[in-house]
Amino acid sequence: MQNRIRTTGATTTATTQADEALRRVTMQAIGPRRPGVVYDNATGTYEVRAIVTDLTEARRILRRNAARFAILIRDIHAGTEHYTGATWTGSDRVLKAVA
Repeated sequence: MQNRIRTTGATTTATTQADEALRRVTMQAIGPRRPGVVYDNATGTYEVRAIVTDLTEARRILRRNAARFAILIRDIHAGTEHYTGATWTGSDRVLKAVA
C-alpha cells in the first residue's frame, strides 16, 4: 500500500487562513507602533525606528526561534537604539502618532 499526500483546495485555503490569522495576531502584537511613533511604557519612552516582520530576519535579530517580529526602537532619554520583540499591552501609550 502506498501513502500519498494530496493537495486539495481545502488544504490550500486552510493554509491561507492560518497565514492570515498569524498575520493578524502579529499586527495586534505590534500594535500602533510604526516608524516615527513615540510611545511610553513602564520601562521608558521610545521612538520606533523600524519594524521587521520577516520571520527569518526577526528570529536572527532577536536570537529567538519564536520571534514573529522585531522592532528597532530608540530610547528617547538615553539616546540608545535596540531591538525589542515585546508585544503592545494596555499599559503602553502613544505619545506622538504619525500618519
